[in-house]
Amino acid sequence: MGKIGAAVIGCGTIFAQHARVLNEMEEAELRLVVDSDPEKARREAEIYGCEAGSDYSDVLRRPDIQVVHVCTPHHLHAPMIEELLAAGKHVLTEKPVAHTPEAAASVRAAAAKSSAQLGVVFQNRYNESSRLIHERIQSGQLGRLLCLKGMVTWSRPPEYYTDSSWRGRWETEGGGVLINQTIHTLDLLQWFAGGDVRRITGSVTTDALGDVIEVEDTAHACIDFSGGARALFYGTNAYLTNSPVELELIFERGTLLQRRDCVFLLQDGEETELCHPSQTATGAKSYWGVSHGLLIRDFYRHIQEGQHFWIDAEEGSRALSLVHGIYEASRSKGTVVPVR
Repeated sequence: MGKIGAAVIGCGTIFAQHARVLNEMEEAELRLVVDSDPEKARREAEIYGCEAGSDYSDVLRRPDIQVVHVCTPHHLHAPMIEELLAAGKHVLTEKPVAHTPEAAASVRAAAAKSSAQLGVVFQNRYNESSRLIHERIQSGQLGRLLCLKGMVTWSRPPEYYTDSSWRGRWETEGGGVLINQTIHTLDLLQWFAGGDVRRITGSVTTDALGDVIEVEDTAHACIDFSGGARALFYGTNAYLTNSPVELELIFERGTLLQRRDCVFLLQDGEETELCHPSQTATGAKSYWGVSHGLLIRDFYRHIQEGQHFWIDAEEGSRALSLVHGIYEASRSKGTVVPVR
């Protein structure tokens, strides 16, 4: 098999995470980058040695492009994904899979009809710490998982929103801190807890950015899972720095703690380090972690081997369901059961 031809649609903040990896892969070749701003696409194409375009529909007519990475604003995800899948293109989309539950349902239907694969980028599942925690849960070594919590305290200045007209608006972003930043932590909580969500209570507020955005910058929730575990969650963009995500999981026979991507086991009054990250993230977005490359390479491996990628439309909708469950609980000031 020759190199898999790839295109990236959207040359915004997350673009380089995809383009750099593609340029490093022997099995893939980045052949086209697309952005509605032709000059931006041209600059990136020069950096990565490929073609530039300003109309994503050009990808549909390119037989030399088999995989398309969708890195566009949230509200554009669903229509692009559906059109690409209908054309037989494999799609790897940044989260969220869509910006509303209705759009997500439409994407799932399109994926079910297509012979091509759809992958959703929840790269933190590939973190060394996340994999260790999930393996310990599956092994049953610590007994039943009783409860867990996740805390995200990050910062987004007003310029983050004013410099990108789609951010901070319900119509185009689909929400605020929940759907854009903390959706990754919600995804880990539901992946660890397993099973379906039985009920959610919670609320969203705009604590620091009310004069800039119409969506929330802070949220909290209590989430009960069908397996019996309860998760508590808190996330905000109102902090003044980007702190590492904190996770805690309490079992019948011990506690797992994640701090700065290290995992510690607390058992019988002693704390033991189980995992220390072998890679260190660098750059302005270092708190994102280092696992984009691992997920992208795994997606291509699944395509090459004809295997179904595991974070697909169905799996990629679970965290979005949690996000909208919290929104609904906040609106109704009550308890809700999320629906996908």
